[in-house]
Amino acid sequence: MRHLTQTALIVVALVFSLKGSFLMAAETDQVAVIHTQFGKIVVDLYEDDAPKTTANFIKLAKEGFYDGTTFHRVIPNFMIQGGDPNSKDDDRSNDGVGGPGYEIDAEIKHNHKRGTIATARKGDQVNPQKKSSGSQFFINVKDNSFLNGGYTVFGEVIEGMDVADKIVAVERDPRDNPFEKVEMKVSISSRGEALAK
Repeated sequence: MRHLTQTALIVVALVFSLKGSFLMAAETDQVAVIHTQFGKIVVDLYEDDAPKTTANFIKLAKEGFYDGTTFHRVIPNFMIQGGDPNSKDDDRSNDGVGGPGYEIDAEIKHNHKRGTIATARKGDQVNPQKKSSGSQFFINVKDNSFLNGGYTVFGEVIEGMDVADKIVAVERDPRDNPFEKVEMKVSISSRGEALAK
């Protein structure tokens, strides 16, 4: 009887141990989902290669920081940029200069291929360390090798590049700001949930 009880306890311990590992695996299988009026963009995050950048992006997304911000800069055959809290107001002149009040250390490891997502930043003259904006990011809509080595790439689009292509094609003003706001809401979820139809 004692032997059976010990065996049962070992089995229960193994089940809880396995359950814990499955939960841990699920927690690290995170993707970002950028919701827009054109559809959703699902982004796989490079948590291993850009841990500070992805942790900050996930934190801001979970806090709702990005909700209501816009893609304030769209340039065909180049990229779409967003994530500035200033873009929530009606003053278009301040779009592109805002953020959460801090920068992130550069984590430059990946190249700028179509579908990669990277952080915006201030120019080399005032930012020789290539520190990233605390919130602004852009999605490359084509291979942009001239950016390689200059900006932190922290993920790639795994679904929704057709949405990015629609956004980059909207009518825009001389500052490349869409005439009609392209607002976003960013959430974090599991890969399976995000890719479910």
